[in-house]
Amino acid sequence: MQGLGVVAALVTVQFLEVGLNTMVKAAMSRGMSNYIFVVYSNALAIFVLLLASIIYYRKRSLPPLKFSIVFRIFVLGLLSCSVQTFMYTGIGYSSPTLASAVVDLMPAFTFILAIISRMEKLDLRVQSSLAKCIGTIVSIAGALVVTLYKGLPITSASSPDSRQPNEVLLSPKSNWVLGGCLLATGSFCLAVLFIFQTLIIRDYPSELMVTLICSIFVTIQSASIALFAEKDPAAWRLRLDTELITIGYSALFVIATRSVIVAWACRKKGPVYVALFSPLGIVIAVVMGVTFLGDTLYLGSVIGAAVIALGFYAVIWGQAQEDKTIENRGICSFESSSPNVPLLQNKNLDF
Repeated sequence: MQGLGVVAALVTVQFLEVGLNTMVKAAMSRGMSNYIFVVYSNALAIFVLLLASIIYYRKRSLPPLKFSIVFRIFVLGLLSCSVQTFMYTGIGYSSPTLASAVVDLMPAFTFILAIISRMEKLDLRVQSSLAKCIGTIVSIAGALVVTLYKGLPITSASSPDSRQPNEVLLSPKSNWVLGGCLLATGSFCLAVLFIFQTLIIRDYPSELMVTLICSIFVTIQSASIALFAEKDPAAWRLRLDTELITIGYSALFVIATRSVIVAWACRKKGPVYVALFSPLGIVIAVVMGVTFLGDTLYLGSVIGAAVIALGFYAVIWGQAQEDKTIENRGICSFESSSPNVPLLQNKNLDF
């Protein structure tokens, strides 16, 4: 039942993220600054998380918070600030659909980083490991197809545009190559964040408090970036329209709720398992982008998404095989340690 709870939570996270991407694109098209958006959304999330922490820890004791943990959360904040800045800037240059497609690079990045950090084992002689390795490469190839190739339009946008796909690609308002590069960089930072966050949560198992402290650091860090990058003082004024709704949605459902869920899932299942759910976002993004924003669906996005899906399911299959092998070994070890089986046989099985 706990496994189903993690799955349901991570699927919900994908809906929340795609919903935010769509709202951010709509707000940016009306003049919202992506730098200031990061500041305000994290600042508002602090109050949400603080209230939740007071309620949750009213009758619970917190683990001792050491300086080393705080410093690591500060680094986690730098990663989170980088992810949000790259992602929202990339969405501004492209679309929520492209964002969800390129974020599918993140499982590949996470898998590679997990191997380097020894959270995952890679043995190409084993079928499951080989499938995960091939799936990783295929996912990267699919994301590159979505980023660099648009192809013919399959559906028409709500506002007709007579320009050719290549002209749209080079347009400063729809620079898909630049947007794709920024999104890919954000995806890599997000993979590093997942690995680093998992290490922190294992040493300090308090997802709510880690997220709260991280949001404080991100607010300070993003404010420093915004003061340097945003030259227009009028951009700091909040408008009572889509901008305010987007900031509230981001603070409550994404920075607060989503971050706590992901941290909890990383502690329960590991960063690679959590990252494997990101390809689900492309399906949601295509529907929402075409339906609500009038995005044009291009052939390259469909081909790239299909390639990504193949790579994703190859990795999922490999992960399932590894879980099954671990489960079978656990059963064998349990049976071998029973009074009816010699202890020497259990020793051989463990070896």
